Amino acid sequence: MIDTEGLSAGLKTIVEKVTTGERISDQDALVLFEKGSLALVGSLANSLREKKHGDTTYFNRNFHIEPTNVCVFSCNFCSYSRLYAHRDEGWELTMEQMLDIVKSYDNKPVTEVHIVGGVHPKMNLEFFAELMRKIKAHRPALHIKGFTAVELDYMFSKAKKTMEEGMKYLHEAGLDSLPGGGAEIFHPEIRQQICADKVDARGWLQIHETAHHLGMHSNATMLYGHIEKYHHRVDHMRRLRELQDKTKGFNTFIPLKFRNKDNDMSGVPESTITEDMKMYAIARIYLDNFPHIKAYWPMLGRESAQLSLSFGVNDIDGTIDDTTKIYSMAGAEEQTPSMTTAQLVTLIKQAKRKPVERGTLYDVIRDYSDMDAKEIESNPLLN
Repeated sequence: MIDTEGLSAGLKTIVEKVTTGERISDQDALVLFEKGSLALVGSLANSLREKKHGDTTYFNRNFHIEPTNVCVFSCNFCSYSRLYAHRDEGWELTMEQMLDIVKSYDNKPVTEVHIVGGVHPKMNLEFFAELMRKIKAHRPALHIKGFTAVELDYMFSKAKKTMEEGMKYLHEAGLDSLPGGGAEIFHPEIRQQICADKVDARGWLQIHETAHHLGMHSNATMLYGHIEKYHHRVDHMRRLRELQDKTKGFNTFIPLKFRNKDNDMSGVPESTITEDMKMYAIARIYLDNFPHIKAYWPMLGRESAQLSLSFGVNDIDGTIDDTTKIYSMAGAEEQTPSMTTAQLVTLIKQAKRKPVERGTLYDVIRDYSDMDAKEIESNPLLN
């Protein structure tokens, strides 16, 4: 039971809605952001998390490939990309180099490769289709999750293909699902200020809807904690909730904390840990039709990701197992984002939760509840 003593009438009404399974409104979400205490929103979010998933906390064994940080776009919040005119300052992996990364995981129990990077004019639709064909030929069971809607929009436009044509072409080449990147903040008032030249909210949502209609699943993100206001966050989540009502194609929502190192928004202070936990909690409460809420641990840091498991989060991503640069270059907590299976399991157990390894689409691979770190470390099939 949620203690409502001392709450305003408005907050009591919201608590009643949440506890009885009624959907909260945009205005309710704003009230929670503005007037709800961390203890209140945390209690509500945790009750929903446990109703949906109990103590189960998911992770997967994955690795990332970042083809390039050269990009035709210049987003103010980005510390990662290098403009095409200055591509000598960045990196560009060849197809052979990327395939070598995949082959380096031969005989290792990873289940997913996550491919995302800058928007490079020479890395076009056909280039990536061929890359995926070669990955699938080498390791057919490896799930390919790849390309933000920003990358896809550019690829389709350059190839003169419709969204439907482009998505179908990539899906047939081996693309299994989409990550949630590039969403940033949908509201044009903010989007125009931080990433004016990339695909707009309508385009991002259409690409994901198209993928869903092809039977593909995807994730969704939101970049928070910069110049946006609470009503911009609610507007963003509303658009996602509406699309999910239509397609049921989103797996998880991932709030992404803005980091201010070495970018054009370095003067904007980062959000506090209290604000971070409040964001996760309200996302869990508002996005009632999203099965999962994920905390991306390399960005938040291990301790904060662990804490988020009490604020509505039931997934902390995966082993990552690479030197992911997108967030580390912006000042993320984890500069070398990689954890062993044993470390992830221990982190989850320390939070009194049940660690469960999943596939990309949340199929259960293994429950680690009864295994300790030494047992996992000694088993080559689990590392």
